[in-house]
Amino acid sequence: MYKKTILKNGVRLVTVPLKNVKTVTVLILVGTGSKYETKENNGISHFLEHMFFKGTKKRPNTLAIAETLDRIGGEYNAFTSKEMTGYYAKVEAKHLDLALDWVSDIFLNSKIEAKEIEKERRVIIEEINMYQDTPMRQIASLWEEVLYQNQPAGRNILGEKETVSRLTRNKFLDYLKKHYLAKNTVMVVAGHLGEYQKPKVENYFKNAKKGKASPKKKVIEKQKTPKVLIQYKKTDQSHFCLGVRTYNTFNKNKYALSLLGIILGGNMSSRLWIAVREKEGLGYYINTVRQAYSDSGYLMTRAGVDNKRIETAIKIILEEYKRITTEKVGSAELKKAKDYIRGSMTLGLEASDEIAYFLGEQEIINNSILTPEEKFAKIEAVTAEDIQRVARDIFKPEKLNLALIGPFKDKERFKKLLRI
Repeated sequence: MYKKTILKNGVRLVTVPLKNVKTVTVLILVGTGSKYETKENNGISHFLEHMFFKGTKKRPNTLAIAETLDRIGGEYNAFTSKEMTGYYAKVEAKHLDLALDWVSDIFLNSKIEAKEIEKERRVIIEEINMYQDTPMRQIASLWEEVLYQNQPAGRNILGEKETVSRLTRNKFLDYLKKHYLAKNTVMVVAGHLGEYQKPKVENYFKNAKKGKASPKKKVIEKQKTPKVLIQYKKTDQSHFCLGVRTYNTFNKNKYALSLLGIILGGNMSSRLWIAVREKEGLGYYINTVRQAYSDSGYLMTRAGVDNKRIETAIKIILEEYKRITTEKVGSAELKKAKDYIRGSMTLGLEASDEIAYFLGEQEIINNSILTPEEKFAKIEAVTAEDIQRVARDIFKPEKLNLALIGPFKDKERFKKLLRI
């Protein structure tokens, strides 16, 4: 399915030839994100991502960068997460050379001009305002703050207005030198490759800087009692995340945990969707999310519900958490969860950009790659006993956490509910 090679300067190159598609995606991932920041430069990873679209010597401004791919109907964007930052272009296969040139240009040659930093600073502050005004999105950041508090893992990817306001050009250049290095970079080219040639790709990235990237601080996880964090806001609906600490991406229990998450709240026939939305009509959305970072992980259920019935919703979720520790999942429900993962992954991997991300994320975080079939095999090997064992391990009172945005101030009121 794919071929991995290491270029002379250390960049990891993953190529994925796909005969039955008409597109190609070029994706660059760097092993850095908000977990690599300090309290003083929180938000710099995301801010820097924005600056890569402000101009290079070859494409001197935002318009020139955007028009390059707009003229051919290409898709392009970038993203920042806790542990990686990505830049990509997806184009009609005949434009592969242009996509390679465009991605390598913004990645290696961005000017990071002081005047553009000042303009983009205002844009990012408005982005922060947008998230803060959208509780459904803001609640995810609040959830990780509950878990990790004053650690890089607990801080907002966008940063705070105060930290963003203090970032200077020299800080950006210093951050680039510490993290944007060849050995810390993965490049994926996926799709209809046509006349693809490795030497050509290597030439585009020959100027990637060498060196050893700065490490991040390992997450410290300490919790002896349930934790609650409330952000008071006058809203018509309360938004909350309720869940527990779990495992990092290298833990073998993550496959059982994935199935556990699907069974609880992974789709419209899951236990919590039926119990909270269909039977009780408590809210429009509810889902269970599993996250596995390199050094931490969690499982949480998030929902938006009527302010007056939030306690009912929390109790129902906790009851389902408890039930899955005491009653083994039936064979039919387990098969449905396994088939759901296989089917949804198969559908998702029909596009060149999704395949590029699927492989690239594994390589940048795990330094290794499993194919879809290898992942399916690990999922298929999970038993009902495995799921119950994992559920009993994670669903304990002292591991419970609740993040809440709504018209409430009394933390103790909600802390009393956190019992299993």
